[in-house]
Amino acid sequence: MTARPTPRRSAPGGAGGPAAVAALQAALAAENSAVYGYGVAGAHLAGPRRAAAVRNWVTHQTARDTLTAMLAAREAQPVAAAAAYELPFDVRNAAAAVALAIVLEDRLSAAYLGLVGLSDPALRAFGARAVRAAALRAAAWRGSTLAFPGLDVPAPRRPGPATAGRGTTAPASPPPGSPTPSHPGG
Repeated sequence: MTARPTPRRSAPGGAGGPAAVAALQAALAAENSAVYGYGVAGAHLAGPRRAAAVRNWVTHQTARDTLTAMLAAREAQPVAAAAAYELPFDVRNAAAAVALAIVLEDRLSAAYLGLVGLSDPALRAFGARAVRAAALRAAAWRGSTLAFPGLDVPAPRRPGPATAGRGTTAPASPPPGSPTPSHPGG
């Protein structure tokens, strides 16, 4: 009986492949941005909202550390956090802080989708859990969900006087029938 060589996994989305490293780096960059953003948002919130922002800030620090370890295990240099990040709009009050939290979580959902598209089952599962968690956090801030979290990320809007009923800003979703990245319209 002759032994057959064991096939090696060399798919580009494999655990150590460049696609996996790129997707992990993108998720790490989004987590770094979220850590910064929640620091800004939390400064403008009080009571239960501030407590939620602090919980999310700690959650994103933990996710950042996990992604850093995952990249190091693949012998990749993790992308460094910036000293500061450009915010999508000025944050000077609680409404703007809530709007920022929504944008951060929507962008995280989109970043983690890069892991869901890989061939490695462990990275796919990790990415799917992270998309779900970010979508739930965004829904908590927004007061509603998006149909496909991470796919149709609404453009950041400046928070206005309109509210969703509990003091939160109105959803930043485009009006029904408006073109989106996945539905350009006709």
